[in-house]
Amino acid sequence: MKMKKFIPENKWYLLLYSFGGLFMLGLTMLVAVYFISFLLGPPKLMTDQNTIYYGIHGDVIGEESGVENRYWVNLEDISPHVIRATLAIEDQHFYEHNGFDLKRIAGAALADLKSMSLQEGASTLTQQYARNLYLSHEKSWTRKIKEAFYTVRIEMYYSKNEILEGYLNTIYFGHGAYGIEAASRFFFDKSASELSLAEASMLAAIPKGPSYYSPLNNRKNAERRQKQILLTMWKNDVISEQQYYLASHETLAYAGKNEEKQPAAAPYFQDTVLLEAANILDTDTESIRSGGYKIFTTLDKSLQKKLEKNAASVINDASDIQLGAVAMAPDTGGIRALVGGRNYRESQFNRAVRAKRMPGSTFKAFLYYAALRNGYTPSTMLESKPTAFELEDGKVYQPSNFNGYYANRPISLAQALALSDNVYAVKTNIYLGAQKLVDTAKKFGIDSKLPAVPSLALGTASVTVEDMVAGYGMIANGGHQIDGHTITKIVNRRGKVIFERKEETGEQILDKQTTFVLTQLLTGIFDRTLDGYMSVTGSTVADELDRIYAAKSGTTNTDSWMIGYSPQLVMGVWTGYDNNNPLVKTEEVAYAKNIWADFMKAAHEDMPAKRFTVPDGVVGVSIDPVTGKRATPYCEKSRVMYYEKGTAPEVHCTKHMPEDGEDVKQDSDRESHDKEKGIFEKLFDMLF
Repeated sequence: MKMKKFIPENKWYLLLYSFGGLFMLGLTMLVAVYFISFLLGPPKLMTDQNTIYYGIHGDVIGEESGVENRYWVNLEDISPHVIRATLAIEDQHFYEHNGFDLKRIAGAALADLKSMSLQEGASTLTQQYARNLYLSHEKSWTRKIKEAFYTVRIEMYYSKNEILEGYLNTIYFGHGAYGIEAASRFFFDKSASELSLAEASMLAAIPKGPSYYSPLNNRKNAERRQKQILLTMWKNDVISEQQYYLASHETLAYAGKNEEKQPAAAPYFQDTVLLEAANILDTDTESIRSGGYKIFTTLDKSLQKKLEKNAASVINDASDIQLGAVAMAPDTGGIRALVGGRNYRESQFNRAVRAKRMPGSTFKAFLYYAALRNGYTPSTMLESKPTAFELEDGKVYQPSNFNGYYANRPISLAQALALSDNVYAVKTNIYLGAQKLVDTAKKFGIDSKLPAVPSLALGTASVTVEDMVAGYGMIANGGHQIDGHTITKIVNRRGKVIFERKEETGEQILDKQTTFVLTQLLTGIFDRTLDGYMSVTGSTVADELDRIYAAKSGTTNTDSWMIGYSPQLVMGVWTGYDNNNPLVKTEEVAYAKNIWADFMKAAHEDMPAKRFTVPDGVVGVSIDPVTGKRATPYCEKSRVMYYEKGTAPEVHCTKHMPEDGEDVKQDSDRESHDKEKGIFEKLFDMLF
């Protein structure tokens, strides 16, 4: 039997089945969207934000903005006027819907069907936020579907206040300003928390078309949309009629700031912070720049300004010479000031932390620490005269003193360090064994490649200013390990502390008594009682200093150094040419010393005078600088020198006696000297 084809008797049945099918399809799709969104979990509400740097006193010293200018502020730190104006014009039912305003969507969809386009918009704040975070602004069905998924996920896993906060911190206001805080600073030079109703409604007008509605581009368009927002707020009883009138008639003053970025404070320091933060968080520098972090640093802005000012005033403007300088807290290793070059705009290369140069005689501090640990005392006598050393490979090495000056007699370690006698240093290095100096320098944190050769005593290896300053900092703090650093704490955009440096004393690496004795020896470069065949090396700046410092200068053909410290601050300066041109002018050789002296004096103006603490196991003895023996009332000069207990000289000076019997005294002195020669002097007399 032939079956009859079923044909509905009433066309309304067909429509009913069609709408029913569409409804079921839509319901299925909706369930699928929510189910898939649930499985995908919460999307990350992250976008680029400015990273801000703070100095040691909590003051802002700079910020990193990546490609755009962005900040993140909490919802409670945004003016209520901004929130009300934004909701009034963008999404009046924000707190009522679940991400989609169905009534607005239906109206927009009908308009789109009529025009066969996607021109009408009915996006909620959540949809706009999803688009800003994850998608492009192209008008396509694919983008709209993706937007729907992200919208559902955001609404499913985050509160309305979190969504609103995120939206206000990411929406674009033109002129490179992303987020309400950046916009508020740019247009009105104030924080978003301080915006008036008129200012807030003006800013709320901009995101619909940042170029078209910017009051700096087209004030007429901007003011028309601002009044539309204020009118909507009044009609919806968000503001009173009086507020509407006053705000719509208020004349706004625009700042238009940040178009031209101002030079950063301490730019070389900030570069160092950026690299250190990336290393701490194990990420790239761009992620730090745009991560919205608050980075608390060790910089003392006052000291930074003094360092920059002193360097600029000392160096001749016409000179091409460069410099690297670091000031550090010796107890922690925190860098208080840093200069990596003379002009950051012309060269961003950081000579304080990246350049490796020969430190010259500043390296002798490490040599004499090793010597003091291996039998030397401040009174150890070695002859200062031209000396040729035959090395193991058969080659002859003959170091020379500055300008060819020699004592041509035995001098003490104290005087050798104060006068920077090179022959004494090389003899000491050979006696100890060159590897001993390499191992000792490693203890001081010097991680550069150091050849175990006699000339290393004269600083012929290449090192950084930062490493040398940290090494001297260990002498200043009594031998505790320190690591030079610029960061104390990092806070993420949500206010969570994700890194905090522990404030604890480093491991005791060096001997406390020996470091104190070495510190006292290093004060000798400013003490004229140690003058000998030439003046002490710090004599040119000694009169400028108003308290006791320990320091050492160093000079090579191409480099000039000065490193020194007080109990509160250690600072080092290098000057030289990037292309290794020789230093031929007297003033060029003096730059490092003068910058160091001027800075240390200025830096300590507001610091109480503090002496180096004498540790147990150390004694002070009045010594004759010429003989290295205990001074008598007849000695022309004397200096209190410090020794570890049991190592101070017992014999008194016999060189300086009353004038009567002078001939007898000289013969007696020669006899006494021959009998009392130390083991080191006798050894070198035999060898050289």
